[in-house]
Order: sequence, then C-alpha cells, then structure tokens
Amino acid sequence: MFAGTLSLYKNAYSGLSAHTWWLSLIMLINRSGTMVLPFMTIYLISPEVGYSIGDAGIVMGLFGLGAVVGGYLGGWLTDKIGFFRVQMVALIGGGLLFIVLGQMHSFSGICILSFLLSLVNESFRPANSTAIAYYSNAENRTRSFSLNRLAINLGWAVGSAVGGIIAAHDYELLFWVDGCTNIAAALLMWYLLPPSKVQQKHSPATREVPDPAHSAYKDKVFLWFIVLTILFAACFFQIFNNLTAYYKNVLHFSEQYIGLLNALNGLIITVIEMVLVYKLEGKRSKMYYITIGVLLCGLSYLMLNVFHMNALLAIGMIVLITFGEILAMPFMNSFWIARTANHNRGQYAGLYTIAWSVAQTLGPFLGSQVADHAGWPMLWWLVGGVCLLSCVGFGIMYRREVSLAHVS
Repeated sequence: MFAGTLSLYKNAYSGLSAHTWWLSLIMLINRSGTMVLPFMTIYLISPEVGYSIGDAGIVMGLFGLGAVVGGYLGGWLTDKIGFFRVQMVALIGGGLLFIVLGQMHSFSGICILSFLLSLVNESFRPANSTAIAYYSNAENRTRSFSLNRLAINLGWAVGSAVGGIIAAHDYELLFWVDGCTNIAAALLMWYLLPPSKVQQKHSPATREVPDPAHSAYKDKVFLWFIVLTILFAACFFQIFNNLTAYYKNVLHFSEQYIGLLNALNGLIITVIEMVLVYKLEGKRSKMYYITIGVLLCGLSYLMLNVFHMNALLAIGMIVLITFGEILAMPFMNSFWIARTANHNRGQYAGLYTIAWSVAQTLGPFLGSQVADHAGWPMLWWLVGGVCLLSCVGFGIMYRREVSLAHVS
C-alpha cells in the first residue's frame, strides 16, 4: 500500500518541465512572505491603528481596484514585452511598496499605497500564468498550474502561520517580511531564469489557434465564464479578510489560531491537490469539476449560519472550502488556457486576472459594508447564496458542453 501511494505521488509530479519547477520555486519564496493581506483587516481595525471595519473594507476595495488595473496592464505588457520583464518589475516594485506601505499611518496614505501596491503586485499574475502555460503542454498543463498553486499555498501556509506569530507582537514587521520575500523572489528568478534563457525559449513561437483575429474580448463563452468567475471569486475572497475579522471579533479566536486555520488551507492543498488533479484530469469535463468545487465553497460559507461555530467546526469549514478550491481553481486555469494562442495568451490571462481582481474589489468591500450595517449572519447568507448562483451558471456551461459533444 505504501509503495502504491509513493508511486501515485511520483507519477503526479513527473513529466513537468524544469522551467515549471523553477517558476514554482520562485513562487514558493515569494508567497512564503504572504503576511500582509490575511491580517490587513485586523491590522486596520486594531486599537493601535483605530479604523472601522467599513474603513478596512475601503482599503481592501482599493487593493482590488489596483489589482484590476494591474491585471489589464500586466496582460497587455506580457504580450508586448514578454513575461520575464513583467514578472521582474512586479516583484521588485511590489517588494519596495510593501515596505513603504508599512510606514504609512494616515488613512489617505494607506489608501494610495494600497492601490499602487496592488497595481504593481497583480501585474505579476498574467505574466506568471503565461509563463506556466508556455513551459507546459496540453497533457500536463493542469498539473503545471497545480504545482504553481501548490507553491502558492505552501507559501501561504508558512506565511500565515509565521504571520500570526509576528502579528501578535508587531504588525509593522509583516510589511518588511512581505517586501523582502518579493525582492528575494526577483533575485532568484534572475539567477534561475535569466533573460537569455527566456529569449531562447521564446524564439520558436507557434500558434495553437490558427485565427490571428482570435480575441478574448469576442469569445462569448470565455466572457460568460469570466462573469461567473467574478461571482465565485467575490465569495471566495471573504476567506482572506472578512472571515478572519469574523473569527477575531465574533468567535474570538486568537491571531495564532487564525494563522493556523489559514495554514491548514495551504497544507491540505500541498498534500492533496497534485495527486487529485492527476487522478481526475481527462476523466471528465473541466467544467464538471469546476461546478462541484464551487458548490462545496458555497456550502462551506452557509455552515457559518447553519451551525453554532466553534474552533472545531471552523476547521471543518476550512476543509470543505479547501476541497472546493482544489476542484475548481486548477481546472479554471486549464479551461481558459485551452482557448488561447501564444500571441494572445497575455490578453486572456489579463482578463482572467481582472476577474479575480474585480472580485477582490467587490467582495471585501461589499462584504464589509453588509457586515457593518446588516450583521455577520446576513453576510454569510448572501455569500453562500451568490456562490451557489455561480455554481448554477457553471452547471449550465457544463450541460452546454455535454450537448455540443453529443451533437458533434
């Protein structure tokens, strides 16, 4: 049995390019410093800083607005100057801005720096997605994205756990650690994937889609997918801000326990996602797995109202939403990548990044306003309901795929 399990893990991780592994290592270094975002809301409403949950929602909304602009800019620049340059500028610039943001104390200064930081930081995502797609093939593309997500979530687990310890003593130090890991990731990228190697890899450009006029903005199926992704992501993003505030202010969990809950999410993904994707990929439609994953996320938020939450049930909720994430997000990436060509991949990646960025703008901001004016239970009913609505939409897309397959 042990030998079979070992073989399963070995097969799940085999066949990926060296460039994919390097990109994931760089992402691991970068995300190990992810400490500011999960504790930003708590930081802003702490007695030392003194802002309200509504003010915190405005700041988080500006994070999202900057991410929208950064997603578009990053996608456009990726198609123009290549993914390496965009990633380098985003990592170094984001690192410096994290450090500067930690020195800001006025509300206007925090708002401006939050917007600029998110703009620069999120321009990294379309370039990184384009790089992963370029260094993978159709057979291992979902696993390549899963490996990158593994690095993100393993880094998230480390950053959340350590961040919880740091936040209990000194919030300002979070900004320094986050900034320095960004810069360290840029230096590692320069060493492992220097421009000469990237240019050599780029030279034999081939198009997977023969129509040069193929545009993400005219792809109706993709645009419908983007709308549903925004609805789902707006719900999912509650986990990073409003849910942590709920844990702290309503359930009275400590920063250390909140950090451990966030770390549990990353650890489950680290252990399970690659193997599960390896077993599922190609067995059924990508949209089928997306639909089931979104359903699980919606049910997890409804748990907050259906059950009398305590420390143990909070673990159960995190486990459920994590399995929903594992089923939905890797196949979301492989779904949109399958509709791209080398010459327009940055455009698709930019729109997909914008979808998550719009959700990052709307989700935390609207969620905080609902919590502030209508109470936490109303927020969780709305979040769960919208998540289930997006599940229905993805289900319709799946049914359409099945119908078209039968016709052909």
